[in-house]
Amino acid sequence: MKYLVHFSRLFVGVLFIISGLIKLNDPIGFSYKLDEYFGETVFNLPFLLPFTLNLALFVVIMEVVLGVMLLVGYKPKFTVWSLLGLIVFFTFLTFYSAYFNVVKDCGCFGDALKLTPWESFTKDVVLLVFVLILFYGKQHISHLFSSKFASAASIISILLSCYLGYHVLNHLPVIDFRAFAVGKNIQKGMEIPEGAQKSEYEMKFIYEVNGVKKEFSDKELMNLPANAKFVDRVDKLIKEGYVPPIHDFSLEKDGVDEKDQILSEEKVVFFTMYNLDKSASSGLEKLEEFSKNAKSKGYRVFALTGSAADAIAKTKKQYGLTFDFYFCDPTTIKTIERANPSIVVLNKGTVVQKGHYNDIDSIKL
Repeated sequence: MKYLVHFSRLFVGVLFIISGLIKLNDPIGFSYKLDEYFGETVFNLPFLLPFTLNLALFVVIMEVVLGVMLLVGYKPKFTVWSLLGLIVFFTFLTFYSAYFNVVKDCGCFGDALKLTPWESFTKDVVLLVFVLILFYGKQHISHLFSSKFASAASIISILLSCYLGYHVLNHLPVIDFRAFAVGKNIQKGMEIPEGAQKSEYEMKFIYEVNGVKKEFSDKELMNLPANAKFVDRVDKLIKEGYVPPIHDFSLEKDGVDEKDQILSEEKVVFFTMYNLDKSASSGLEKLEEFSKNAKSKGYRVFALTGSAADAIAKTKKQYGLTFDFYFCDPTTIKTIERANPSIVVLNKGTVVQKGHYNDIDSIKL
């Protein structure tokens, strides 16, 4: 039992630290996942939505710190109880996501490693087994070197984790794992390789029978009840095929997608603002001056948003913005960059620079 506890201690501690640091590198991305869980399609807990970022920070910092505490042997009873509570919470979320197929990616390892819902649940079940081993064998968890070292290491992990969280919220993730990272080409990210697996769909026909809507497959149409009335036809996804890293990306203005033209140009700057009502005013105030400077150097400048025309008009008037606004899916904009607003510089579709609005002066044109 003793050696099994030591192995579990190392395995769980390292995995929690790695998982926590990956999410702590991008807590806003993890908060978007919590938005999905607390939204109408899953748990429908709208009162928690304003607190998802705070909750995300708390959870990921807790992951890192508990991993360190487990490895150095600081307060083993508290540590193991906390780990058990955390892994039970994660296991419930991933099971619900997998069984009801409501959240496609749990965000366990951020954008660094994508897991399917059932893979995420399996991972959490394995972790739960190891945590239970620690729970029943916690008497074998001792200080790694000394009690002073254990307490010092735990305190330092809290301070460093808090600092990292503060830094990435006010700048950008230290490591960008997304498809729009500096050096990535947007056109290549949208390509589907030749021979890639295609999605499979099944046609379902909806008929009203005795006032009740029922689904029928194409094979069942020959045996429809006499009083069945056709309502609709839907295509249900049976098996998802290859999905390119970049999808649902558009640069739409006045109903026309200008993506292909813009991505072929050498000098392009755009600002990401997925929701203008949530954009930081301190960031919006900096954009017009930067825009004028970029235009004077031959750059095409525009903003990318998912907001409606009235919100765009209001924002342009309030902050004196003269550049154009293009429409794109808000979820895609959130993937491009976490800051709202942020700055992206392109050269023929390749991302050459990105910046948080706090670092707008560091963008060199």
